[in-house]
Amino acid sequence: MTDLGVPRHPVGLAVVAAISLMVAACAGDGGTAAPPGDARVATFQVVGGEQFRVLLTERLDLDVAGRLLAGEDAPSIPNGLVVRGDTSVNAGYSWSIDPNDFAFADVTIEVCDGLPSDVEQGLVTSDRYCPWSAIIVSLEPAP
Repeated sequence: MTDLGVPRHPVGLAVVAAISLMVAACAGDGGTAAPPGDARVATFQVVGGEQFRVLLTERLDLDVAGRLLAGEDAPSIPNGLVVRGDTSVNAGYSWSIDPNDFAFADVTIEVCDGLPSDVEQGLVTSDRYCPWSAIIVSLEPAP
């Protein structure tokens, strides 16, 4: 038993550890900001051909995006905070991803998975968007 009267069970501890890893993967810490002018717009394509764009401003995110485009192994699920009413670089939608709250993840929770059109229609109920099927298709200089 813990001090709170909750029994310690090996399976329970493993579940807590797994949840903690998923939360950490969703936390969105891209690292150090890249120098001004190094920001890039990443275009992602999801199953069904829909695309969305994210402004990448953190060195780690830019590095991972480059590695993914080169076919290298890296965390590949884009995961970011949805900002409604701000299209930023995400033309065609009424939302964007906060570049200061974005990271690539190996694993995320299902509630933030979906299509960009699902985010647009409010069908993704999380405040984060993390489409499991997304692949990066381009990385261009930010406007």
